[in-house]
Amino acid sequence: MIGDVLISSLICENLKRNFPTAEVHYLINRFTHPVVKNHKYIDKFVFFEDEYKNHKLKFLSFLNHLKSESYTHVFDAYGKLESNLMTYFTKAQFKYSYKKWYTNWMYSKTFKESNKAKTEAGSAIENRIQLLQLVPDVKVLNHKPKIYLSSTEINSAKSQINSLGLRNSNLIMVSALGSGDSKTYPLNYMAHLLNEISENTDAHLILNYMPSQQEKIDQLLEYCNDLTRSRIINNLRPESLREFMAICSQCNLIFGNEGGAINIAKALDVPSFAIFSPWIIKEGWNSFEKSHPNTSVHLSDFKPDQLMGKKVKELKMNYKKLYQALNPQLFNHQLIEFAQTHVN
Repeated sequence: MIGDVLISSLICENLKRNFPTAEVHYLINRFTHPVVKNHKYIDKFVFFEDEYKNHKLKFLSFLNHLKSESYTHVFDAYGKLESNLMTYFTKAQFKYSYKKWYTNWMYSKTFKESNKAKTEAGSAIENRIQLLQLVPDVKVLNHKPKIYLSSTEINSAKSQINSLGLRNSNLIMVSALGSGDSKTYPLNYMAHLLNEISENTDAHLILNYMPSQQEKIDQLLEYCNDLTRSRIINNLRPESLREFMAICSQCNLIFGNEGGAINIAKALDVPSFAIFSPWIIKEGWNSFEKSHPNTSVHLSDFKPDQLMGKKVKELKMNYKKLYQALNPQLFNHQLIEFAQTHVN
């Protein structure tokens, strides 16, 4: 969700830069707001609250609020039932979204999404850009998301790091766990890679995870050797997403499971090394790996025959077996070279 909100902000930016006098509103889930806070091309944020999902009267009130805004153009980058309803209630003259036989009637223009990337931006960003280009004569002035941190936030992160005696130290942010088991690289494999990083660089490690994931982090640490455990900074725990982003901005690189943290790092121009889940389509999210210091690995890079001809649903059901096939020895040397390049 965070990655989606971040890349969809490109629609807002390009609209505002094409039409400076237009007022651009961005409708998002409230918990995703930190990744687009202070965005210079968004005039107003409209929040979809969690309670709307289970409280029909409050959702209806929200829909009526959208109707009262008198929007002229709506870009539905989500394309699900909730956003379909919100789009319909706006009564905007121009409505744009993805082509689906059961909702085409409510949109002015639609297009068919693609999973095949044509540029290094990746298909997820390309689909958003194509949605933008349904507007005649609009120019694409930027296709790379950006996060806007304040100098206060950056200085606060530096102060936290310095207070731990880590001034001028090499730091690696580790996306230790994915958003769920099916997007989390096996813990013993992850520990192996962390051990390799510790043995081949002098970097300190910052593990990024939710408090609710502490049990799995404890399991990960059991697999790590003593050197790796000594390199992990245990008393640097961001208390908010903005604080995480500020600390991440001070790291040499980020490494780990592909997801929101990796997308945040890319938007901060922090070098990234991502491990994709076998059931995720890599072409959608392996963005900016040619012109920027980002790289990623996927089972398809090494054993494409294990994925060939299988649908996403089947791959997701067998994620454990497929993850086991993505042995760290397959890309260990690639990771070490990447880490040494950006650390030493």
